[in-house]
Amino acid sequence: MGLLDSFEKGLERAVNSAFAKTFRSGIQPVEIAAALRSELDAKAAVVSRDRILAPNSFTVRLSPADDEKMRSIGPALGDELDTLVQTHAKTQGYTFAGPVTIAIASDDQLSTGTLRIESATAQGRVAWRGVVDVEGKRHPLVKSRTVIGRGSDADITIADAGTSRKHVEILWDGERAMVRDMNSTNGTLLNGRKIVEAALTPDSTIRIGHTDIVFRVVAQATPPKPPLPPDATRAFDIRGGQPS
Repeated sequence: MGLLDSFEKGLERAVNSAFAKTFRSGIQPVEIAAALRSELDAKAAVVSRDRILAPNSFTVRLSPADDEKMRSIGPALGDELDTLVQTHAKTQGYTFAGPVTIAIASDDQLSTGTLRIESATAQGRVAWRGVVDVEGKRHPLVKSRTVIGRGSDADITIADAGTSRKHVEILWDGERAMVRDMNSTNGTLLNGRKIVEAALTPDSTIRIGHTDIVFRVVAQATPPKPPLPPDATRAFDIRGGQPS
């Protein structure tokens, strides 16, 4: 019980300090953590003398009202849940077949204050993805060059009068990142220091105007291709691979 109590209280402290949210009714973030922990313990399976395999792909289903509340917290909730699932697995000696993924989904069949966890063991490789967190919203860096500013023609538009229309650009090649000021009026700070251009390391904070932009590199599961459904399999001639 000591480890389980620590798991739950760890998230509760993190949520209280990082988010300062009060939920008067409905699901609490700590309840999601406890449910994930229970799912790990219930589905963990001994596959050899020194390996206990636990599910690594989770979907948290919530009522529409609870889903809206959880999403208002922003990406930090997902980061906390992922960290604490990893921590619980380590303390219990569990291993995963692939990277951990946690998704939150709305379910009209659930009433406020209830949740359901679905889990699976999903193999796959890890692909690294660059993202930026701006005002509680996460933006994936889907292009090699991403422009940020208050102009409607920027790739990421922010409502900050202290920024230029095209204030800063982030260059990302899938492994390395660089930030570059685009001759803005008020300049750009990287971790508190004014820069023109600089290499961008994970968890660095770019400040433009009154807005903080946090650059992160996150793991993204790349699962194998799913098998064909039974109907589709039967429709193919195994001798030639063509529809029968």
